[in-house]
Amino acid sequence: MKTITSLAITIAATTLLSACGNTQKPAEESHEGHDHAKEAKTEVNAEKGKVSLKDDKLNAVYPHYIHLTTALTNGDVAEAKVAAQAIELGAKELSNPASLLALTAKIGDATDIEVQRVAFASLSDDFIQRAKVSGVAGGEIYVEYCPMALNDKGASWLSNQKDIKNPYYGESMLTCGEIKETIK
Repeated sequence: MKTITSLAITIAATTLLSACGNTQKPAEESHEGHDHAKEAKTEVNAEKGKVSLKDDKLNAVYPHYIHLTTALTNGDVAEAKVAAQAIELGAKELSNPASLLALTAKIGDATDIEVQRVAFASLSDDFIQRAKVSGVAGGEIYVEYCPMALNDKGASWLSNQKDIKNPYYGESMLTCGEIKETIK
């Protein structure tokens, strides 16, 4: 009886160990056609550099601007549209919203990332001016600049972090740029 129990334990242990050594992926882990490069794209974390603007209405819209910056950095046309729509909704509450509304509509209607990025440059100029007028109640906002954006005309954007994550070139030139100013 003892021999049978020992044999059963040995077989069970061998089966368990061989199952653990199985290098074949289960069916649910197969990701044929899955874009792992997209998952690996850099994400700009709005929480990392928590910022609060003095203008409550602008403060409500600003996280959507950061969301848009992240989407463009990641080269995600669909997510940029979502962020632009959120900015558009909040922009209606701001003073002189016409420019923001036109630019967010352009980003939302675009099917090409480059068209979105061109509109984002003007949108960023508007946001930079609004952030400077508002002032920051908490945290710091960095005005970052890429001299190569828009065919070497250069373009700026706002960021909550000092690390450059370029929304104009995304992964192809992720760290191209510099901090031009800090809004405190």
